[in-house]
Amino acid sequence: MAVGAPGESRGLGTVQAALGVVAFSLTFPATAWGLESFGPWSLVAVRGVLAALVAGGCLLALRVRLPARRHLAGLSVVAAGVVLGFPMLTTLALQTSTTAHAAVVVGLLPLTTAVFSALRTGARPSRRFWLAAVAGAAAVLAFTVGQSGGALSTADGYLFGALLVCAAGYTEGGRLARVMPGWQVIGWALVLCLPLTVPAAALALSYEPVRLGVHGVAGLVWVALGSQFLGLVVWYRGMAAIGIPRASQLQLAQPLLTLVWSALLLGEHFTVAAPLTALAVLVCIAVTQRS
Repeated sequence: MAVGAPGESRGLGTVQAALGVVAFSLTFPATAWGLESFGPWSLVAVRGVLAALVAGGCLLALRVRLPARRHLAGLSVVAAGVVLGFPMLTTLALQTSTTAHAAVVVGLLPLTTAVFSALRTGARPSRRFWLAAVAGAAAVLAFTVGQSGGALSTADGYLFGALLVCAAGYTEGGRLARVMPGWQVIGWALVLCLPLTVPAAALALSYEPVRLGVHGVAGLVWVALGSQFLGLVVWYRGMAAIGIPRASQLQLAQPLLTLVWSALLLGEHFTVAAPLTALAVLVCIAVTQRS
């Protein structure tokens, strides 16, 4: 079988990572929809169960072997950060925070992921890369905090905690995606969580009221299948192809995409600063991709 040129591989990896960013940009609006029908704990637990059932079915259908023992620690980090920690903390935050305010998390996530990557994998991006990454993160942070009035609340504690655990999960998942297919990384992480998510879903559903509606069900389906599984499949494949720091910088566009979805799906409003911030972010992304 012919092997694609390195440039083609990097191009495909960039496209895959970008598709992951688009999927993730819908997570907060979809979570807000899901909270219309489910309590926060029910939503997080049920999304984990649904995503794990789909992932487990794929693993069984393709007769994928169990992961090597040496990979279990890394998969546990992915499970704790991406499958459990980030969804739980952001869902709790979105009970009192708007999606625009919550976008501060993904605004800082690329920089945090790059830092985790440097510490975990020994990557040493150039000074220009770091300057562009910090500038992009600062632009997004200033925009999103400005949208929320700059006030700090309990939700911010949840959001910054989510930022840290997700960056760790992304870094470890990107590293594992170099030695196994990306979809298997998130697939096994989801399956590993089933002993926790199944009883948690049963307990949460028995205590929290459920008011099924079109928005609620659609939100649940998207966060379970789009954000939790399919989005992470292409995201990890992209990170494996172009590197964790470079892929993470594509997420600088995610807060602005989230704001667009929030306006279209939730009726939220944002100021004319959005296109200016978008331009600044795109410039930073261009610099990081060439660094």
